[in-house]
Amino acid sequence: MQREIEIKFRVVDLRALTRYLRAAGFRLVTRRTHEMNTLYDLPGEVLRARKELLRLRKYGLAWTLTHKSGGIKGRHSSRVELETGVADGKKMDGILRGLGYAPSFRYEKFRAEWSDGKGQVVVDETPIGNFCEIEGPARWIDATAKKLGVNPADYITKNYATLFSDWKQATRSAATEMIFKAVKR
Repeated sequence: MQREIEIKFRVVDLRALTRYLRAAGFRLVTRRTHEMNTLYDLPGEVLRARKELLRLRKYGLAWTLTHKSGGIKGRHSSRVELETGVADGKKMDGILRGLGYAPSFRYEKFRAEWSDGKGQVVVDETPIGNFCEIEGPARWIDATAKKLGVNPADYITKNYATLFSDWKQATRSAATEMIFKAVKR
């Protein structure tokens, strides 16, 4: 089983981050691409109670189904991640609903992917602000963060659903989904 290890941090200046990434030897792998994510759960939020996630993602034209579990929070977020491509996202949605799962939360963003061959850095433009994720081995994450001018005190280990919940509380927004149409910035 593959374990995902990552951190997020807030991005104030996207152009400056791009300059830092290039200076650190990263190359753009995927240009800014629209991404829509739907989380699914069983009645009574069974997966959420177990701290698990079932996500159907459309990234550009590609669909992916992901299950995350076994989360460990420390300086980095670490979870077991199983992921597979899906040929038809609408049919997969129908399968999940047929099995008793229902959409529980949607979030969207524009994502650009960068790599130096050792790990991945993604830049996410979301309705609640811009974030960067650094994913790879723990030491590499820390070294990369340092190259990008990010201190460990700035690390975020929360997922987007939790960040949205925090944002809602802070802004008193009535939005129920983290999608651009619902969130007025």
